Amino acid sequence: MSDDVVTKGPLDIRAVLAALPHRYPMLLVDRVEEIVVDKSIRAIKAVSFNEGFFQGHFPGRPIMPGVLIVEALAQAAGVLAVESLGLSGSGKLVYFMAIDGAKFRTPVEPGCLLTLEVEFVQKRASVCKFAGRALVDGKLAAEANFTAMIADPPAN
Repeated sequence: MSDDVVTKGPLDIRAVLAALPHRYPMLLVDRVEEIVVDKSIRAIKAVSFNEGFFQGHFPGRPIMPGVLIVEALAQAAGVLAVESLGLSGSGKLVYFMAIDGAKFRTPVEPGCLLTLEVEFVQKRASVCKFAGRALVDGKLAAEANFTAMIADPPAN
């Protein structure tokens, strides 16, 4: 048996759209720098002043909401899971189940490139656990552990 590490990347927005069901304004992953299959992902969210949430969060001091940073980490984890489990194009969805230990260290402002680093903590066929970190210029902005379920989309 081989211990070869399989890496993929970079993946552009077309590949991200193929892996995730999210679309504007909820798509929070712009590019994938690298995926180490069955292990980790490094992705990018380009934070633009044109994002709708900055109109009210906060006027005069725009800051990306922490819940959206965690959502961006979860979306990166979704790409990692789909690519690692060979589910791209299958229609399977990755649903949040739990968020633990979320901590926010520094504000994320317009103009930042938010680096999303996520690793598998546990991987099973239908439930995966992840550890994620969001960084700006190499500095920790947020971190969280979370669990997600891989399932069929709901019936219409």
